[in-house]
Amino acid sequence: MESRAEPRTPLSMRGAGILDRVDYRLVESPEDRDAICALRYKGYLYGGLISESESQRVTDPYDDAPNAWTFGVYVDGELCSSLRLHVLTSDWRMSHTGDLFRDVLYPRLDRGEVFVDPCRFVADPEKAKEFPTLPYLTLRLAYLACEHFNADTGLAAVRAEHQAFYRRVFLHEPITEPRRAPNLHISVALMTSDFRSLRERVLTRFPIMRSSALERRMLFERGQRQIVRPPALVPSVAQS
Repeated sequence: MESRAEPRTPLSMRGAGILDRVDYRLVESPEDRDAICALRYKGYLYGGLISESESQRVTDPYDDAPNAWTFGVYVDGELCSSLRLHVLTSDWRMSHTGDLFRDVLYPRLDRGEVFVDPCRFVADPEKAKEFPTLPYLTLRLAYLACEHFNADTGLAAVRAEHQAFYRRVFLHEPITEPRRAPNLHISVALMTSDFRSLRERVLTRFPIMRSSALERRMLFERGQRQIVRPPALVPSVAQS
């Protein structure tokens, strides 16, 4: 699920240079986690997704799932956005999207498919105005995860007004009717795309989604979060 995901202008090659100013940081310390939860509250409240609360923080049990990676996205050293990723396999099923659409996704997991589920996307409202490419830079993490974990399918639980963005960038298509998102004032539909068959089209249209094997290892093989899919099942993917 996301907050204010649609930028005002599309990303072109002129926006790729901002990657030199971006740092993706895996949330591992209590201080970093608190900053992310406060950012979620600020962004979700601004977007009308939640009501005011005393804690001024947004968290849920999925933050602690063993198949979850939560990142802060920093531009010029300032926290601008965040994304939580889940890698779903037949053995690792815990995610908000997985539970909300279990009737659709669990049979496919039973067949051995692997999904990457980006969730809890949020951007600082002021930073989103300053950096209109922020949604691309943040959701790029999901695309890198698809490549690193050799995913079959990329997922997105998306409200109606943001579906055009996911169609345009990731070639996602909705496969369910909207469902009410727990603890949020919105309904979301499940969108998916076949990563392997659409990969080259996405990379050609949006070169910012390209990455090196080193960058992907630095993101997903550090800290306590290790590869979820058994290495023996992960064939080599051509590097871009």
